[in-house]
Amino acid sequence: MLVFAASDKGGTGRSVTGANLAYHHALDGANVCFLDFDFGSPTAATVFDLPDVRSEAEGAGLHAHLAGVAGEPLRVDVWSRTEHPDLRHRSADSGRLVLLPGDRSGGEFVIGEEHLHRCVDLILRLNREFDVIVVDLSAGRSYAVELALAATSPRGGLAGLKQRWLVFHRWTRQHVAAAAELAFGPRGIVRAGADRGHDPNELRAAIRFVRAAVPDLDSPPWSDVGPAQYAWMRQCDRALETLASDRGVGKTRVLASIPLEPVLQWQERLITVEDVHVRHIAHEATLDALTGLAQRLTDDTLWGER
Repeated sequence: MLVFAASDKGGTGRSVTGANLAYHHALDGANVCFLDFDFGSPTAATVFDLPDVRSEAEGAGLHAHLAGVAGEPLRVDVWSRTEHPDLRHRSADSGRLVLLPGDRSGGEFVIGEEHLHRCVDLILRLNREFDVIVVDLSAGRSYAVELALAATSPRGGLAGLKQRWLVFHRWTRQHVAAAAELAFGPRGIVRAGADRGHDPNELRAAIRFVRAAVPDLDSPPWSDVGPAQYAWMRQCDRALETLASDRGVGKTRVLASIPLEPVLQWQERLITVEDVHVRHIAHEATLDALTGLAQRLTDDTLWGER
């Protein structure tokens, strides 16, 4: 399965949530590969606690490979290289977790036929090794998104692979509108995919939304505010639900809603069981949301499939 993580804006939690998705899916026994296609700002190595990888990937990462500079992109076994102690002591039945990092100073680039061919060849090779390939894309209608649409089009070579698109957004009016525009707007994923030969109905069906940093108004500190402020927040929340529904990104199309998590506000990191039950620094609701996202990703019934 090929999973594309997209967002219209930066700061949506796309990369850190995508990394957590890959981590929890691997814990469940799947072999997972994470490709950092955020060419402008690759950060996956930091989220997986691989501090040396950023320098190692310079000239050897995905950007260099797609540009034809590196014959094979750098591969990193997260379990063996990470400095995160919880990942070192994972369960024995965990699957593989491999990162293909981006080059630290790669930057965006115009997509040509050679880039496309290298991308397709790479993913086809990886597909023989891994159950799930998560591709973290640059924000907006970037060249990375264009590359993904071209590679998965009928003419691109990856059309036969099961593909799913996750569009991430924060729970604000601007982010909801931007996510809807990225997916369904005049220059959005569905329209751009159709221009490349994708079936627009199939592409639309392959898109789900992930809401990030969503406050739980029934829990402290949100429920401890004054009556007027609480009523105003409830009104805003209802207005956002209405806006999301009107724009086609309502609850029926939401695959996960990640709570506002203080740990993730301070540090882009993986959320582990130990963070919740041993260190007591993260909320159980956040862990549940992340593990639920990993499970729902492969539940075909939630995607209209059997």
